[in-house]
Formats: sequence, structure tokens, C-alpha cells
Amino acid sequence: MKLKSFAALSFSLAMSAGLATAEERLPTKQLAGPIDEIRNGVMAPVNPIDAAVSSKSAMIPVNLELTKNGDWRWNGTVSIDNDRFNMVLFAGGENWNVRIGQGAGAALKSLAPAHELALNVERANLGVGYEDFVGDHYRFEKVQPGEWTVSVSADAPLTGQGYLLYSSDSDYRLLSYQASNDQLVGDEISFVSYGFQKSAGIREKAHRGMVTESSLRVVTPAGEERFFEMFDDGLHGDGRAGDGVFGGSFAALEAGMHTAQVIVRGTTPEGAPFVRTAEHVVPVVAPKVELAMNVAESSLVDDRRLQVSLAVNNAVDAPEKYRVFAEVWGQDRNGQMQAINWIGGISYVEDGRLNLGLDLRWLGLSAARSNFELRNVRIEDPDTFVAVSRVDRMPLVTPRLPNLDRMMPKSIDQEMLMGPRPAKPVEKAGKLLLVHGYCSGDAWGPVSGQFSNWAKFQDFNQNRSHDTFAVLVGTFGAQYSSFGIVAHSQGGAASLHLYTYYWSGLDYASGNRLIQSVGTPYQGTALAGNAAVLGQIFGIGCGVNNDLTYSGASSWLSGIPSWARGEVTYYTTAFKDVWWRYDYCQIVTDVLLNDPDDGTTEKSKGQLSGANNGGHKSGWCHTNGMRDPNQVTDSSRNSNMNSNAAR
Repeated sequence: MKLKSFAALSFSLAMSAGLATAEERLPTKQLAGPIDEIRNGVMAPVNPIDAAVSSKSAMIPVNLELTKNGDWRWNGTVSIDNDRFNMVLFAGGENWNVRIGQGAGAALKSLAPAHELALNVERANLGVGYEDFVGDHYRFEKVQPGEWTVSVSADAPLTGQGYLLYSSDSDYRLLSYQASNDQLVGDEISFVSYGFQKSAGIREKAHRGMVTESSLRVVTPAGEERFFEMFDDGLHGDGRAGDGVFGGSFAALEAGMHTAQVIVRGTTPEGAPFVRTAEHVVPVVAPKVELAMNVAESSLVDDRRLQVSLAVNNAVDAPEKYRVFAEVWGQDRNGQMQAINWIGGISYVEDGRLNLGLDLRWLGLSAARSNFELRNVRIEDPDTFVAVSRVDRMPLVTPRLPNLDRMMPKSIDQEMLMGPRPAKPVEKAGKLLLVHGYCSGDAWGPVSGQFSNWAKFQDFNQNRSHDTFAVLVGTFGAQYSSFGIVAHSQGGAASLHLYTYYWSGLDYASGNRLIQSVGTPYQGTALAGNAAVLGQIFGIGCGVNNDLTYSGASSWLSGIPSWARGEVTYYTTAFKDVWWRYDYCQIVTDVLLNDPDDGTTEKSKGQLSGANNGGHKSGWCHTNGMRDPNQVTDSSRNSNMNSNAAR
């Protein structure tokens, strides 16, 4: 079966959007930090389970077929394990007829808007940035758990392809995650899945016996659909045989965005059918850069700074820059190897080398004095944060160094963390930049009068990686000598990325709060994965954004140090919850997200460890057209952000 190559096109757009000439490049920071940031997990590579999808829903394809009667029809079942459930039919905005009945062979009843079977019948789209994905929503209450028969029909559908999404209020969930971060062409990409009980509070513990079968549906960038079995035999990265944990994999044969849907079936302890799916976006990268030498060289830049160089072979059509990290180790006077610090940042390939900076005061703080080496070196694609090259350890060749015993600083200063600061720009007026989010229109425009001395960043209705988004914001802000930022949604993550990796007006601003954000999914959103699957049928929309998935966001966060996070103040919101009604911000996304949420960002995934939590408010949603007011229109919060903003 061939599907539209939605993911492939969006991948190529994202990869090409950030190219720049040397004259247009923002100056990059030479990052560093204490080794404790590796040990406490802030800067460590992603633990796969931390990026897991916890699913309460199932999304199944609907393919209408022409019947003898001349109409188009699909018959299927939905497996319900609770007395309340939601169902959404995505039909590309077409008017398809739906009938439903309990049990096999049951008399089916039409789900017209006024029918007594379904409550809260409503047509809505998937949410912000995904307005093309229109679905008919039905909510059922006080029903009998079990297998329900569904029949979908149409007179003359445009494509005959759609999706049926359903979710119950059950306590049982699917946990699914990519088991490793190996995502190069030729790699085996593995997944783990199992059922668990939410109220038990331990999502790492599988509910043994609940899942009896698990499979993997993969759609390649070329649109090819492939199916793979998952196993609970102890031989497929699934733990012990029979422990309720399933593992499976597929071979990545081509570069680009793949979607992987994990499908599990089984029975709850109460005897009800258990069916769940989890949708993943998997960027696969062709490794177009490789280390030319298994040794790092260095040279003195000045009396207290080294330039560390990694010689690379870079293909002609390879990215011009990479995100690079390494740990610095050395031998003390007793011959013991000591971890010193980490170094990293965004690095452009120049004369066949990727360059990093190392302040010698880090060596002065340590007991290490000789035989220096780099460990856990990783070179990552800057738009997907997939490691294209890794080295466990390599010698660091150094010139004759100054007396390191005299290099011990009284404290760690900004230059040790970011590198030498460029000269301050010619004095111009400082500004507060108002930054929108992913695939967004003029989010701040209607309320810009609630801010003072502002300038509006405008890159409306676009899909950008965090890195490309950040560079665009920094380039726009270069007309001001300094600026602070108030951002909505992805704009918050892009602003943090800008501050972390590039020198900009953020580094010269003064005021209480450098970056403030509202509704930013710092840890990703489930909608990014679901939209990728739907997009393969319904078209591009704004496209797949890997950085907004759980796994992509986790990989991005693994390169954001504590000192950068500490300059962010973030806010989250959710719908107003009252006991007498079914509450949500967006009726379709509520089927996919875990409460509380703002219709796009779950409260739990809007948290940024190490940053300043500005608070959570109910009664505000992510954007216009949701049940409660748009979160950016909260005049009280806007006033507070305005008065505290750096400029």
C-alpha cells in the first residue's frame, strides 16, 4: 500500500530551511558545564523510557470499499473497556455516515447529531497547527464494555481513506517507546510496549497478562506501509519471556521521517477487551559526516583557552553545522583518570573541522594535569538531534599548557559556561520581542497593546525546527542592541535554543526575566505523532515537526544546560474543570492528551526542569476556537510578564 509521502517532504523542508552563508550566521557560543550535569541527567543522552508515549486511545485506519449496492462502506470494531468512551472519525472534512451497535451482529444505530446514543456530538479539528484534520466527535456514557461494531459509509468519497480514533476513561494504558537512539540508515530501530495501570502510579511496571499481542506498523518516507510482529520472548529487547513486555524492530532503509504505530491487544483484569495504539515519529538520518581521525587536536587561543578540533570528512550535500558534545577527562598526579567537565555547542564545519572551546580554568578546578582525553563524543544533526557519529573515547592532544595550578577560579563565571562574549552591539533601543509558535498566525497581535516597547517576530504559518526557528528569531532581533522575549507555544523552546547556542540581543538585555513563555511543550506533545499519521492521508498541513514529539523534545533537552534553563519563566494553563459536565479545551485533542491540558500542551509536558515555574491557571486554552479563552489573552499574566520582562 502506498500512502502520500507527507513525512518525506516535510523532512526535506525542515532540513533545508536553516542554511545560511557565513556572513549571515549568528555567532555561536562555546558551551561548557560541570560534569555533575552529566551525572544528574540534565546533559546526559536520553533515557528512552523518559520519552515514552502513554496512550489511552486507539487509532485505526478506515478504508471504504465499493459495495454491490453502489455505496462505499467500511465495517470494523472498537474495543471498549469502560462505561464511557469518546470516538472521533477523521474523514478529511467529508460527511460520512456512522452507525454503531454493541456486540457482533447487533442492530446498528445511526449516529445523527440528535441521537440518544452519543452525547456531545461535535465537528472539530485536531488543534493548533492541524486545522486540516477535521473530525466528527461522539461521546458515549453509561454503556456496556465490550466489542462494539461500527459501520462507516459514504456515497462518493474523494479518497475513501480516514481514521477512527477512540478512547475510554479506563485506568489502563499502553506505554510505548523507542528503545534506543540509533536512527541512521541501516540501523535496526527497536520499540518496547506494554500495558500498565495508571492508578498504580508506576508506569515502568508492566501489567503482566493484559497484553496478549503487539505489532508495529511503519510507514516509510516513500509512503510504503510495512508490518512487524512484536514479541514477549525475552529475545527482542523485551526483558524476560512472559513478563508482559513486548519488543520489536524494523530496519531503517532510507533517510527521512518514518512513522511507527504500535498496536496492542489483550484483556483487562476485569475481562474487558484492551486495545491501544501509540504513534511515533522516527527521523532517520544518512550519516554524511564522519570523524577523520580517532584523536582530537587542540591549540591555544589565548593564555586561558583552548580550541578543540575534531577532523571530519563531510559530504558535499551534508549539513553545514552540527550539535556536538563531549566529556573532558584527564589523569591526576596519582595516575587516576578524573572527569573534568563537558564541552559542546553548535559547530560549523570549517576547513574539515568541527571546533569547540575549552576554558583552561575547568582544568584548574580539577585534579587532572595530564593525559587528557574526550569521552562520550557525539555529533548530532542540528534539526533532529540524531547522533550521526559517536566515539566512546579519544585522546586530546594539547600544546604546552600554562601552569594549571594557577588557573583555579574563585567561581564559575559566564565566560567559562558560554565562551568569550562578542563586543556589545552599537547601542540601539532594547525591545521586548513577542514570538509566536508552530504553524501559528499572529498570536500576539490582538493583545500587543498590553505590552510596552515591543517588536513582533513574524514567521507565520510555518513549520520550523527549534534550531531554524531560533536563528530566525535571533536574526530578526539583530536590529536591536538587546531584547527579552515573551513567547507562545514552540516559540518558548526556540527562544531557549537561541539563548543556549547563539550570541544575540538576549545576552545584553537587562531586567528580571529574560525569556517568558506560555503553553510551550518543552517535553513535547502527543499531537505531533498523531498528526504525522493522519497527515499521510489528509495532506501536508504545516508538516511533521520532530522537535515537538516526546522523543524529539527529549533529545533536544539533553543539550540544554542548567544555566540556560534558569533564564526561563514558564506558564501552563488548562480547561476549567467543573463536576457537572464533560470538560476539555479541544474536544478532539482531549481524546489524545492526558489531563490537565490546554488543548495542545499537557501540564506535565509543559514543565521545564531547572527553570522558573510561573504558575498554572485553569480556564485558559492554547489558542482561539477552544472552549475557554486563548491563554495569550490573559491580561493579568500579560501585565505581569510585561513589567518583569528584560529588554
